[in-house]
Amino acid sequence: MNTNILAMETVALDDSERALVIIDQTKLPNCAEYLHLKTQGEIWTAIRELQVRGAPAIGDAAAIGIYLAALEIDTEDYDTFARRFHAATDYLNTSRPTAVNLSWALNRMESIVRNNEGKSIPEIRSLLRDEALRIKQEDIDICKKIGEHSLTLVKPGMGLLTHCNAGQLATAKYGTATAVMYLGHQKGYNFKIYADETRPLLQGARLTAYELSAAGMDVTLICDNMASTVMKNGWIDTVFVGCDRVAANGDAANKIGTSGVAILAKHYGIPFYVCAPSSTIDLSTPTGRDIQIEQRPPEEVTDMWYEERMAPAGINVYNPAFDVTDHELITAIITEDGVITDFAHVFTRKQ
Repeated sequence: MNTNILAMETVALDDSERALVIIDQTKLPNCAEYLHLKTQGEIWTAIRELQVRGAPAIGDAAAIGIYLAALEIDTEDYDTFARRFHAATDYLNTSRPTAVNLSWALNRMESIVRNNEGKSIPEIRSLLRDEALRIKQEDIDICKKIGEHSLTLVKPGMGLLTHCNAGQLATAKYGTATAVMYLGHQKGYNFKIYADETRPLLQGARLTAYELSAAGMDVTLICDNMASTVMKNGWIDTVFVGCDRVAANGDAANKIGTSGVAILAKHYGIPFYVCAPSSTIDLSTPTGRDIQIEQRPPEEVTDMWYEERMAPAGINVYNPAFDVTDHELITAIITEDGVITDFAHVFTRKQ
């Protein structure tokens, strides 16, 4: 087992085993190990239970996963194959509702089947494999471009704050919000990075702090309710966060707590940047109010991480996985195409 997290691929295809290979992120940072997933049920569960997470990585995993489903459809009849493939995509698409990359990647894979009706089933399977690997490579290229654009907004020695994990563990490489940190680190920028722990699942503590420190960066872990203090102290110059879905008006859904960070940044006059691959921009969703927010089990708040339950038995728990940051609080959205400040104009033009 390779325990160097930066050398491990977040998502990969093992052709010999016909398996989706992922890092089991639920066991980090104490244990870095791969899972080899072969069935659609295993892949659905891995996405739902956050063994693979982060919008781009979910898209990568879904594309490889649905290719594996195509290998299991035992027919040479196109109509039968297409019907069963569509049923498999519908099933996988129910694993998590908020991250648009899941449906985006599955739609791309479905288009391969729709547009190649005249080809043999083996040829279609080969095209599906090519498309799945293309989606993953695009993820790497896009993250690097986001990092390059983000570097134009910062200077060496700055204090950067991020929330949750929009890092290498959420993508195929570099991350979205952390791409600027990885590329800056390569250039000797010596950023002072602050990572919110991100309750209740602690992605900032378990994942972001883990991977950035493994890369040799200067990273300080803080509790979510300490963000205001470090901003008031003058330690934060810029905030970079990822996102799972951007509405047509520029509202952005990201891990719960992100909107609070945006409000604090606005108060202290700190730029707040959302790093979003264009695949996360959902022009069919008018505003953030139209984004479906995933509700997670109450045990994540009351029981997880504790040896004993840390809340009264029977207490009501509200546990949304995401919140929506209003576009008025966002300084810019950084995509692979550049830095966007006029969301309504740019996104309307795309429609």
